[in-house]
Amino acid sequence: MSSFDKIRTRIAPSPTGFLHLGTARTALFSWAYARHHGGQFVLRIEDTDVARSTQDSVEQIIQAMNWLGLSYDEGPIYQMQRLDRYQAVIDQLIAEGKAYRCYATPEELNEMREAQKARGEKTLYDRRWRPEPGKVLPTPPEGVKPVIRFANPIEGDVTWNDLVKGPITINNREIDDLIIARTDGVPTYNFAVVVDDWDMRISHVFRGDEHVNNTPWQINIFNALGAPLPQFGHLPIILGDDGLKLSKRRGAVSVMDYAANGYLPEAMLNYLARLGWSHGDDELFSAAQMVAWFDGSHLSRSPAQWDPAKLDWVNGHYVKTVDEGRLAALVVEQLAGKGLAVSAAQVQPKVGLFKDRCATVAALADWLSMYFAPVSPSAEDLATHVTEAVRPAIAHLAGKLSAVGDWNKGNIQQALKDTLAATGLKMPQLAVPVRVLVCGRAQTPSLDAVLEHFDQKKVLERLQAV
Repeated sequence: MSSFDKIRTRIAPSPTGFLHLGTARTALFSWAYARHHGGQFVLRIEDTDVARSTQDSVEQIIQAMNWLGLSYDEGPIYQMQRLDRYQAVIDQLIAEGKAYRCYATPEELNEMREAQKARGEKTLYDRRWRPEPGKVLPTPPEGVKPVIRFANPIEGDVTWNDLVKGPITINNREIDDLIIARTDGVPTYNFAVVVDDWDMRISHVFRGDEHVNNTPWQINIFNALGAPLPQFGHLPIILGDDGLKLSKRRGAVSVMDYAANGYLPEAMLNYLARLGWSHGDDELFSAAQMVAWFDGSHLSRSPAQWDPAKLDWVNGHYVKTVDEGRLAALVVEQLAGKGLAVSAAQVQPKVGLFKDRCATVAALADWLSMYFAPVSPSAEDLATHVTEAVRPAIAHLAGKLSAVGDWNKGNIQQALKDTLAATGLKMPQLAVPVRVLVCGRAQTPSLDAVLEHFDQKKVLERLQAV
């Protein structure tokens, strides 16, 4: 760390879509590492893919970072606002003979690759436009805009001690003369990321292991610039529950999709942290605890498996333990999505009765919707439970409940007991049909506690509808 006076990490998503779960995990590890060491965390937007980058994606990325609570100390920094800086570094490399203009056309490069394949060789750029002592270069063709290539070292190895994978060595003969600027002057990923990390004094880079093959190029560019090397840690991929890699193109893996579906940010952080990192046997912990523990060790080298059931278990823990006022506000948002305009004051008294049954806020909202919208019992439940034999008891209970002056749990319980005494039924024989009619489902918490939160008139209307 002698080259850096402070630990600085970054997350650098491409704004070509939402912030997906793999990038969110990388952001979490980068953030936690910086916070653990009293360092700084930077948000950089790598928007050089001009055709696919959108402002909507930028806003979704920032929204997801904010929802997760991954506060950044600098940023967002946009690459497309740094083009002059990239060009200055390119000019420097060309002047020093460490980069050069290449005029090879796509057709020429394709012919070159096909010839290499025919000879059984690895397809690498043949350096035809690379200046070398005694080499006579062709005359640049008219009307062809050059790309800029980095003059990668031809001999030797690139070696680094990966924070996750350990020592990695790749021979320079396996590495192309990388294009670092396109014909329009826009830099390519592997060049821009080096200049950015250098300028932003990034000391540690956590990223997915699909970037392992990019790292030798980047290390060679760092060295060519005389820039200090960050330490690299390449995180294994996250596999979906089908065993295939999670990706933007496969399934709903947007962070904000989970927010919309009633997951809590602290639960998502807790679950993401355990995908490829551990602290003993601890399964449930706060962001503050993670920061205290996350020193970069105990990172797994094996792919992590996304387990929806485990996420639900973690989220259910937080649903049970978070402040009920906050939970009520989230339920209000969920109900608004169902077209139900209710207030937190209407919701909060009911939250405690149902939250232990729910893995998500969306599930809790489903429970509570019966208080604010008509219910539709299934035909099967009606046929099974609301039989001709029980209808007289339901009518009797409706009469008892209509006479209740003070609508509370105790008086509701007494009306139920009086009906059982009068009809000779057992509680399940009466309670289940009442649940089906009033709540739209056969299973609920204690019936008297559930009915207490209903408007008395609504309970009577639903019982008398049979």
